[in-house]
Amino acid sequence: MTIIEKIIANHSKQTKVKANDIIDIVIDSRVARDFGGANVVKNLVDNGLTIADASRTFFTFDCNPTGSDQKYAANQQFCRQYARENDIKIYDIDAGIGTHIAIDGGIAWPGSTFISTDSHANIMGAICSFGQGMGDQDIAAAWAKGSIWFKTPESIKLNFTGNLNKNISAKDFALNLLNIFGANKLLGFAVEFYGDAIDRLTLSDRVTIASMATEMGAIIFLFPPNKEVTNHCNKSTGKKIAIIFADDDAKYLDTINIDVTTFKPMLALPGHPHNNSPVEKEIGKKIDSAIIGSCTNGRIEDLRIAANILKNNKVAPGVVLKIVPATNDIWNKALSEGLIQIFKDAGAMVSNAGCSGCAAGQVGQNGPGEVTISTGNRNFEGKQGKGFVYLASPAIVAASAIAGFITTPEKIPSVPAIFNKTNLFSKTKEKIKLKKDVKSLIIEGKVWLILIDNIDTDMIFHNRYLAITDIKEMGQYSFDNLKGYEDFAKKAKPTDIVITSKNFGAGSSRQQAVDCFKSIGISCIIAESFGAIYERNAINAALPILTYNSKVIRDIEIKNNDTIRIDLIEGIITNLKNNKSAKIQKFNDVQIAIYKNGGLL
Repeated sequence: MTIIEKIIANHSKQTKVKANDIIDIVIDSRVARDFGGANVVKNLVDNGLTIADASRTFFTFDCNPTGSDQKYAANQQFCRQYARENDIKIYDIDAGIGTHIAIDGGIAWPGSTFISTDSHANIMGAICSFGQGMGDQDIAAAWAKGSIWFKTPESIKLNFTGNLNKNISAKDFALNLLNIFGANKLLGFAVEFYGDAIDRLTLSDRVTIASMATEMGAIIFLFPPNKEVTNHCNKSTGKKIAIIFADDDAKYLDTINIDVTTFKPMLALPGHPHNNSPVEKEIGKKIDSAIIGSCTNGRIEDLRIAANILKNNKVAPGVVLKIVPATNDIWNKALSEGLIQIFKDAGAMVSNAGCSGCAAGQVGQNGPGEVTISTGNRNFEGKQGKGFVYLASPAIVAASAIAGFITTPEKIPSVPAIFNKTNLFSKTKEKIKLKKDVKSLIIEGKVWLILIDNIDTDMIFHNRYLAITDIKEMGQYSFDNLKGYEDFAKKAKPTDIVITSKNFGAGSSRQQAVDCFKSIGISCIIAESFGAIYERNAINAALPILTYNSKVIRDIEIKNNDTIRIDLIEGIITNLKNNKSAKIQKFNDVQIAIYKNGGLL
């Protein structure tokens, strides 16, 4: 049998399996991340399922290691509550990347089986463990049953000949493989690695290469353990591990020989990991930002390489360098070795441990047009933001951050590149089209009576939407955090008028809490009083706001959906249902001037 066949057989009721056999296999370690973890729990609860073995069940919160996204934070807390009830161990946001914790913490070992909601769980191939990323239902089933079905993949054998050049990193090795096999030539295969060059690879090297099996479509890259890996796993598990090797007469679908002396320092060009180019062809391309980290290159060896290049150097002016160690243990080791100080002295931002860059919620997102060079494993369009992402080794990323453009450590210039001015934001008065519409100082609309004191800006426009800059997009979120009015934006009509109580708009200075109402056409807000900053923001945005005495509502018998008229100059409110009127605050001279101008600006 091949390695994968032996591992599957050892975890099933079969003594022998072959390619394409569908087998129910026991899973040694069953993991859900903060990404997908809440859905795993929901699947269990909704189907009345319980945990088969809590000692083999884990949460790893690594997708949003800062806990800065409120949806992630809600999912994380939901999982924490479930974990407490079921005695499940959590590696929380302070711990780091779950797959690396598994390798270093003895949760996975050579010959073991490991599944996670992480598509890069096949990184376990670095220690010759069967790791697999699976969906929410698969993980829930494995948590409840302890096993899951799997189709035994065909195996391919790669023999590597020759010796690697000194300037070829493990990341270069992986990118050269992508150049050979692309995104799908290894699709669905278990791939075994052999040769003297493979035997000399460190655990860190193997982790980097194994983590990019997914980008080549492979089920897993399996590295027969060398002495370093064996010793590492014996120490992490506290026991001597029986190593699994393929049989001499194992059957492979194909055996491919690859000469590593042909490998070159490589980049993945923006858009696809398999869109590769030798670094020498891309030298000189200006960058905006750089990232060192991810499950591919966040090991202590990667950080040492970066620190060696960054020491006594500075990140180029205007370039942002973000460094994210893979685990908290690696972070602490970097601290004790002085690497963190080197990074800070160079001008880098060092995050707490966790995933980085290659998905929303992680450290390392980029903006429209931003050019990033990263040690990550994915650079699909839009995955890391709206910019462009190159993939490269830690050495090339560190050198490029110093240079301000893509380069190698040997070609770092004495003077870094600077950004040229593009006049991106310059406008002439002729280009600016001023709106000439005359605003009426008498408005009519249907009433929303929301008589609640102290409605704050988070109730009006929650902070999870603060990244929105287009007013057209803001209206849909108006009041969606105000209990009982979550559907306000769907029901409100242009010209509607909101009447509320004391201290409306308390809280933050966010302009969006005003602009969201303008977005959906609310014509006026009347309150007994306004938060001081909110009042200024509304006046400056030409959103009519006025104060009133609470008895006005009673005097003119205002009810929900009544149509009212407001004379902004005279300060008169009229209920058109019964033609009763009352005095309220009127516009002052500043309000009139700003309102007629269409806003402060």
